[in-house]
Amino acid sequence: MKVPPADYPQQFCDALVAEARRRLFDESFPRLKKCLAQLSEPDIWHKPNAHSNSVGNLVLHLCGNARQWIISGLGNQPDTRQRRKEFEERGPLPTAHLLELLEALQQDIEAVLRTVEPAGLLHLRQVQTFEETGLSILIHVVEHFSYHVGQVTYYVKIRKDMDMAYYGNIPLD
Repeated sequence: MKVPPADYPQQFCDALVAEARRRLFDESFPRLKKCLAQLSEPDIWHKPNAHSNSVGNLVLHLCGNARQWIISGLGNQPDTRQRRKEFEERGPLPTAHLLELLEALQQDIEAVLRTVEPAGLLHLRQVQTFEETGLSILIHVVEHFSYHVGQVTYYVKIRKDMDMAYYGNIPLD
C-alpha cells in the first residue's frame, strides 16, 4: 500500500481550489458575461411569468450567494446578504452595472481562494442556516453557478435562437 506524500493535504487543497477557479473563472463567469452581451436591458429584466426570475435577478442572486458562501462563509467576512432583494429587483439596472458586480465578485472570490488551506476545507462554518465545510462551500458555489448559468443560457437560446458556442471549435464527438 502506497503512503501518500507528506504534502498530500496541500496538494489536494491546491487541486480543489484550482478546479473551483477553473469552473468559475474559465467557464461560468465568461459564459454569463457572454449571455449578458447578447441581451438587451429589457431582455435581461424580462420575467417570463410570476414563477420565473429575470436574468438580472439571477445575476444578483449569484452575486449574493457567492458572497454569502465564499466571501463570508469561507473568507470570514461579515454576511451582509439580503437575499429577498435579489429577487425583488425589477430593474432595469444597466448591463454595465451587472458586469461590474460580476467583476468585483471575481476579484473578491480570488482573494479568498488564495487563502484556502487544507485544514480549512474540513472546518465547519455557519452559512445561512447550514453547517458547511470549506469543501462543501466550494462545491456548492461551483454547482450553483453552473445551474443558474445554464438557466440564463437556455433563456438566451430561446430569445435569440442562437448557439452560444461555449466550446468554440473543439470537436466534442
